[in-house]
Formats: sequence, structure tokens, C-alpha cells
Amino acid sequence: MTKAEMSARLADASGLPRMGAARVVDHFTEIIAEAMSKGEKVTFIGFGTFSVAERAQREGRNPRTGERITIPASKTVNFKAGSKLKNSVK
Repeated sequence: MTKAEMSARLADASGLPRMGAARVVDHFTEIIAEAMSKGEKVTFIGFGTFSVAERAQREGRNPRTGERITIPASKTVNFKAGSKLKNSVK
């Protein structure tokens, strides 16, 4: 599902105009991104939890040359699905 499709379905379900629904989707994603950039967890009970995890610096290998390289520490986004979402996919 694309953002446009999500906006259209939200508009149909809520009675909002499509442009209003598109703004809601935009603000929703911006709020989640802003919270996660601050290191906060975002939880929707039954749907899931977005969180930030830190990856430690580690060694790897260049696949072409086999040379050892250092992969710097980084942050990544995690999503853990909630029970209602898991059950709806069965």
C-alpha cells in the first residue's frame, strides 16, 4: 500500500477530504520520526512498537578483496508487531 492509497482509504473511512487525510498521514509519519529521532519508543497497543536500537562498531570484510574493514557504530529502527497485527496476518 502506498501513501496515496493509505490517504484514500483513510478519507473513505473517516469522511475527511482526501487532501485532509493526506495531511493526517504526513503529520502522523513526521510525529513518529521526530519521536524516534529523540530516542523515544512509539507504541500502538495491539499494532506494534517502533524503537531505536544501537549497533556497536564491528569488523567486517570487503567481499571483493577479503580485506578487513571496520563498520562504524550506527542506529537503526526496529519494529515489533503487536498481538492483534500478528493475529490478523495468520
